[in-house]
Amino acid sequence: MFFLQLNSSNTISTTFNEGGGMSVPNHIVRQAKDASLPITMRVGKSGLTDSVVVELEGQLSSRALVKVKVNRGLYTRDDLKTVWNIMAEKTNSNVVFVRGNVAVFWRN
Repeated sequence: MFFLQLNSSNTISTTFNEGGGMSVPNHIVRQAKDASLPITMRVGKSGLTDSVVVELEGQLSSRALVKVKVNRGLYTRDDLKTVWNIMAEKTNSNVVFVRGNVAVFWRN
């Protein structure tokens, strides 16, 4: 989950919490970190669109874990955290694992 916080210097800082604050079972985390889990979705040059969210929703309804990759250079590191959070919120899922431009989503 993605949080915005106001610092003492009145600037906004962001934090990102994998798992969305929900306890994710250890076996799900191990599966998410496994390199053999195939990437089943890609976010291309169009970026985060409604069709991407609909596709993630559909895949989460048919499989436990969905691995999503965003094209390199499409978003900055901080923007990627926001993208993962938006995708998780719109699909009522959790971001279980993030490495670079790849994230794994899980819905209980």
